[in-house]
Amino acid sequence: MQNAILLAYLAAAVLFILGMKRLQSPATARAGNRQAALGMLIAVVATLLIQELLSPVEMIAGCAVGATVGLLLARRVAMTSMPELVAVFNGFGGLASALVAGAEIARYLVAEPGGGAFARVAQTSATLAPLDAPAAVIGALCILIGAITFSGSFVAFGKLGGRLSGNPVSFPGMRVLTALILVGALAAGGYLIYGAGASFAAMDMEAILWGTLALGGFALALGVLLVIPIGGADMPVVVALLNAYSGLAAAATGFMLDNTALIVSGALVGASGLILTSIMCEAMNRSLLNVLLGGFGGDSDGGGPAVEGAREDLTAQETSVEDVAIQLTYAEQVVIVPGYGMAVAQAQHQVRELADMLQARGVTVKYAIHPVAGRMPGHMNVLLAEADVPYDQLYEMDDINSEFAMTDVSLVIGANDVVNPAARTDKASPVYGMPILDVDRSGAVVVLKRSLRPGYSGIENMLFYHDNTRMLFGDAKDSLTNLAAAVKNL
Repeated sequence: MQNAILLAYLAAAVLFILGMKRLQSPATARAGNRQAALGMLIAVVATLLIQELLSPVEMIAGCAVGATVGLLLARRVAMTSMPELVAVFNGFGGLASALVAGAEIARYLVAEPGGGAFARVAQTSATLAPLDAPAAVIGALCILIGAITFSGSFVAFGKLGGRLSGNPVSFPGMRVLTALILVGALAAGGYLIYGAGASFAAMDMEAILWGTLALGGFALALGVLLVIPIGGADMPVVVALLNAYSGLAAAATGFMLDNTALIVSGALVGASGLILTSIMCEAMNRSLLNVLLGGFGGDSDGGGPAVEGAREDLTAQETSVEDVAIQLTYAEQVVIVPGYGMAVAQAQHQVRELADMLQARGVTVKYAIHPVAGRMPGHMNVLLAEADVPYDQLYEMDDINSEFAMTDVSLVIGANDVVNPAARTDKASPVYGMPILDVDRSGAVVVLKRSLRPGYSGIENMLFYHDNTRMLFGDAKDSLTNLAAAVKNL
């Protein structure tokens, strides 16, 4: 039986790796996701069998309930809410790791002579190995990382969903408080480890209990304080980093439980999350420390008058649906730049419809994807895939930037910071040095936006005032629908 379980874990690990490999391409991502999910199912069933926790009927019932909940979430959650859903998944992953580690530590809380406050199941008392210091170290790490991931993820959830302000939140002495709480968490973890350092008979149960509880409380507070000072513009990095945290917590729990599948899956998630975090930071030309300590940005673009946020010393040139339709129809190449405004308006299907019409008239249409466009890594790719946009029309920033000089019209749909020329020219700008999509080098630029207000970073976009830029104000979905109708009538 043991060999069969080990083979099941090996099969699960192979499926995890193959699934992650296939996630590299939009064409194979769905199949890769299914492979990884199958690997996790195999690992869960194998673990339940070896631990003899549930009967086959109970396992089937549990899988059915979980599959039903997952299916309902997948069908009911809008694509615009996908970043929040990812944040929630990260949070619950961290919470699960912390709870499992806490439950494992709780098994060692024994009744004191004469009847104490702590007890464990009597029949397991003779089979438990001593809780030694190394095991306590791993348990403390599980609780610390898992609780930080949980509370931090739900702060990110609130910021992404507009339930909390996207502005950086700070107050006098905040960093001192954060440092003190970190010291408190380390002290609590040390107290837990101290309690487990003695022999099994002499373990300090009070130290183990209160060390565990204090560590969990400090870690929850630390997660909140680490995320609230980070502005909305950095949320893609935060989501990727929290994803890495959840993987590291799972891997640590795997070591504590001596579970191979959990170690492998956690290590894969942790490593991929850290790599993605590094890619996100490079895409913004900022260090991770700068993101965590110097968050900038605020609430996203909202409604209001078209000229709201306009500079009095500059003039933005407005255009009409009819004029844009003519420009697009007679262009040889059009590059569409999707942004969060497209996601908010749920306009990806209208984008595809307009692109199909232009291609039917012989216009070459390409999509320019910036690594940090949207509110999570790959946000634009997911939205366009939902609208069945061909994968070969999607171009990463490094591949498309050289083509903007040969592009007749760039159609910017709700993107702001990723096309801001200040990143190249204004040394005083917080985004200076950040690689951007060079849409301003196109023959003409049309920006679909509700107003002239800054985007999620809170930084004014000088692209709006360029001579070759025209603003088409309004809801992106309505504007694209009207554009498609106008092109059809030409």
